[in-house]
Amino acid sequence: MTNAKVGVLISGTGTNMAALLYAAKAADCPYELVLVASNNPEAPGLALAAAEGIATWAQSHKGMSRAAFDALVDERLRAAGADYVALAGYMRILSDDFVAGWTDRMLNIHPSLLPLYKGLDTHQRAIDAGDRFGGCSVHVVTPALDDGPVLAQTPVAIVPGDTAETLAERVRFAEHQLYPAALAAFVTRERAPDWLLGRVRALAMALPEADEVTSHGMPCFGIVKGKKFAYFTHDHHGDGKTALLVKISGADEQAQLIELDEARYYRPAYFGDGWIGIRLDLGDTDWDAIGDWLRKSWLAIAPKKLAGLMAVADDF
Repeated sequence: MTNAKVGVLISGTGTNMAALLYAAKAADCPYELVLVASNNPEAPGLALAAAEGIATWAQSHKGMSRAAFDALVDERLRAAGADYVALAGYMRILSDDFVAGWTDRMLNIHPSLLPLYKGLDTHQRAIDAGDRFGGCSVHVVTPALDDGPVLAQTPVAIVPGDTAETLAERVRFAEHQLYPAALAAFVTRERAPDWLLGRVRALAMALPEADEVTSHGMPCFGIVKGKKFAYFTHDHHGDGKTALLVKISGADEQAQLIELDEARYYRPAYFGDGWIGIRLDLGDTDWDAIGDWLRKSWLAIAPKKLAGLMAVADDF
């Protein structure tokens, strides 16, 4: 299984970048760092990354528009082959276009228990509020500042006499534990059966009069009181695959698909020539294509009247 490739953006010492980097040295870590980039050419974290053999890039953002600088960063990340972006003390507000380009592929670590204390001065604000705990959160980056879905958090006790500095030091320990684990879980979610089933279910159940039942020991989708158009399989009969089974025209199409990409397409056991298996656990699933496969499979078994209504709806 290929490791996910991660680009890290920093602006300073890069201690969270270092935590990610050293976690990635473990043999079972599912990600690797392919680039450490910065808007500050003097950022100390760059020297550490370079010493550890990680490609680095830096350029000051001064004198450039936000959009132009973000486009340059985006270009560098993609040239490095990054699949995901991890913000690690990157002190720049990102443009909406940049965030959109990495939708559901960019994480940030924030030093508070979100949704509390977005923005700066988080530790002092927690102390001033009389909170019992500060902490840190890893969240998905969205256009709104520190507002994306929270993936993981670690509370850190506020003790008598704490200052913003002493609390920040302990929170930093928590950050270094939390971020690598959260990133590892995030980059492997697209191979996790429950997550994959959820994506398939959302697409299948959006089709007209679709329902879900269990058949052959698998979740399957069909038209209410009608035929089945899709099955979700995970290690069925010990085959080690997580896949979607959909209807096709027959043996010729099945053979053509397998020849096209034998790592992705396969002949599902016990289903015959009228079905194709599509692997979902390769980490690079095209979900728009999966939606198209489900729709075609639904059309193959839908009553003519219902299929006609779908055609009319498509015209609008």
